Amino acid sequence: MTTHLNPETWSLIRVALHVGFFFAAAYLLRSIFNALHATELRHLPRAKWSVRVPIILLTLLFTGILVYQATWQLIGASRPQFIAFMQLHDRRELNPAHRIQRGRILDHRGEVLAYSEEILGEVYRLYPDGPAFTHVVGYSHPWFGASGMESVATVRLNGGAPDGLGDWGTLGRQIVTQDKRPRGQDLRLTLDAELQRMAFGLLEGRQGAIVILRPVDGAIRTLVSAPSYDPNRITPALFQDSAPGAALLNRATQGLYPPGSTFKILLAASALEQGFSGTLECPADGFTTSPRYRKIRDHEYYTARKSGSVWRGQGRLDLATAFARSSNVFFAQLGVRFGHDVFYAMTDRMQFNRRIILHETPYGAWSMRTGEIPRLDPSDRYGLAQMSIGQGAALVTPAHMALIAGAVANRGLAVRPRLIETDEPAPLAYFMSSSVAERLSAMLRQVVLGGTGRGIETPRLAIAGKTGTAENPHGSAHSWFVGFAPADRPQLAVAVLVEHGGYGSATAAPMARDLLLRAIDLGLIE
Repeated sequence: MTTHLNPETWSLIRVALHVGFFFAAAYLLRSIFNALHATELRHLPRAKWSVRVPIILLTLLFTGILVYQATWQLIGASRPQFIAFMQLHDRRELNPAHRIQRGRILDHRGEVLAYSEEILGEVYRLYPDGPAFTHVVGYSHPWFGASGMESVATVRLNGGAPDGLGDWGTLGRQIVTQDKRPRGQDLRLTLDAELQRMAFGLLEGRQGAIVILRPVDGAIRTLVSAPSYDPNRITPALFQDSAPGAALLNRATQGLYPPGSTFKILLAASALEQGFSGTLECPADGFTTSPRYRKIRDHEYYTARKSGSVWRGQGRLDLATAFARSSNVFFAQLGVRFGHDVFYAMTDRMQFNRRIILHETPYGAWSMRTGEIPRLDPSDRYGLAQMSIGQGAALVTPAHMALIAGAVANRGLAVRPRLIETDEPAPLAYFMSSSVAERLSAMLRQVVLGGTGRGIETPRLAIAGKTGTAENPHGSAHSWFVGFAPADRPQLAVAVLVEHGGYGSATAAPMARDLLLRAIDLGLIE
């Protein structure tokens, strides 16, 4: 039977608690003050053993309790038996986590992605689509805490922070007396639920990430990371999995990967900024900065060798042709020719080695990692050549590559990515000039029309983009596609990464095309 306290009784109890706490604190402070001013402690009479022994025993007992509690709660919390024990024996009637009706989380059309439901007198958090939205929506759990938007926007979802003692009193009274359960505010995201589900389905059984955003205002329509997990069924085992394929890792915003040939977008932008208009010889034998190092070659060389034929090389190439053919030999030479300073000026301008805030409140923030580019010794020309083709020490995140594609599509301006519909669009930085962005857009379109991305050309939509096949030491190459559509009036930018997916033109690029075509059906591209 639940006891209900009227407002007057609750106010009296609260005042009594405040007064009691005040006197207890005052007594403690006075005791500390007296101890600090006892300057002649050595002359004080020593306590008798009849007094000292109980004090020592009580101190040891109290310390033992603290150690036991800390061990059980802090270390044992990660063990299944701890959770099982708590679920079996925790019979507290007043668990605030089961008393608050948190607000719903919605997609940009109003489809429900997370909601609270009362079951047998307690409120539980439910997620209709389970794993498809986990790395954005997150989870809210009474034992495991919260993640994703459930964590970052927890104050809003819980109804907002109380403004004063009166609000705190009302909130506490509602929880204790259950007269009126607190209800939170809804949170509308920029995600499109249909496109998100499709992207998650394309990555089923794979590891990878897909990010789709609007270049003009940074609204993220799709942010998928695979593998994922079901937020409706959180278990301790989920947090013990530290393997590279662990489902907890948000590969879209936190996963670092070699970008492969998609990194040539940056080199091409830098070359255009530098006014490069020449040609470079690209022989079949490849390029290296020293006989001590392995030669950098184009993929046609390896294809010919595998088939037993002879390939005579690319010959002399200009920037646009080398970009469409994705010539490693050309871009390795180009990076070395411009040097370290020009290379790092370009990566700094495009926000490498930083974190970009997606949403921030006084109670927490959610950010995305950008790519990581180490500062090489100026004498390391071969390392620079490797990074210039997206290999070696160069690493990027899928979200960062989508942002770079969005900047090209938006006349050079990168808009800060956002996931909450009510967040105002905000410029982040100019990654390149508008004239460079315009010329680079035309080059990206040519990649799809007649270059390495020609397999995804479709009459329904003019797609511009760059394929990438990134070598890695742990198996098959990673598959990339980075681009935007429509090419002449971009409305969506996309980055697709499939771990160990092989050629970008064969795996990632078709996924990007299918998603962009679906976006037309959903009204996201007009």
